Amino acid sequence: MDVDREPPRLIALDVDGTLLKTGAPVTDRVAAAVRSAVAFGAHVVVSTGRTVVSTRPVLAELGLVRGHAVCSNGAVHIDIEAAEPTAVHTFDPRPAVTALRDLFPDMIFTAEQVGSGFWATGMSPGEYYAGGEYLVVDHHTLCSVPTPRLNCWWPEGSVTEMHSLLETLAVPNISWVYGEFGPWLTIARRGVSKGWALEQLRRALNIPRKATLAIGDGFNDREMFAWAGHSVAMANAPAELHAIVDEVTADVTADGVADVLERWF
Repeated sequence: MDVDREPPRLIALDVDGTLLKTGAPVTDRVAAAVRSAVAFGAHVVVSTGRTVVSTRPVLAELGLVRGHAVCSNGAVHIDIEAAEPTAVHTFDPRPAVTALRDLFPDMIFTAEQVGSGFWATGMSPGEYYAGGEYLVVDHHTLCSVPTPRLNCWWPEGSVTEMHSLLETLAVPNISWVYGEFGPWLTIARRGVSKGWALEQLRRALNIPRKATLAIGDGFNDREMFAWAGHSVAMANAPAELHAIVDEVTADVTADGVADVLERWF
């Protein structure tokens, strides 16, 4: 994508730490920039780790009433106008939970139940995405149905020790991503990511890769950055993400997304 002349036609935007500061609304400036891009004819796709339930209020704040959104780190694709998932990619959580309990006996697991909320083996911090029901269950119940995403929190552990122990984890057909802060990780079906989901959408819309733009701030945005014709990390993203993108924009509190979009729209 020619950042000096050609506007992007497919724009993927992360939510927390990118479109908004977690717990705060989208600012008027960012919302206006998104709406300008849509009015211009660009496909703006919210691409988030949030569930469908907790993504809907963000779509409303942005004024997005049709189009597509990618939720649960690519595992759930929704049609905004229909307000329903059009694709859900699940996996059996039992092998991962069993293996992780051997490594981390006190680990807390949270399995997404699409459209309703979460089943969890306890409470963990940072459950900003826990829209809908949050039901505490035993490990057997949590593993009894497929899920698109399994969040794992090690309350008494350190990030360094967790990463070291995970080198011995061997569970087929899954992939995982570390959280930016603290000893937690997110597990999905192998191959499922924001970048993977966005590539399916790009092909369906017949948009050239060079006309795609992605803006994010987390480790779960790595594949999205690699997918995009032009990738942008927020200033508040970890430094190692700054090293793999085409551009770094301002902090989320300084409307970094608007800084990028206003270049064209």
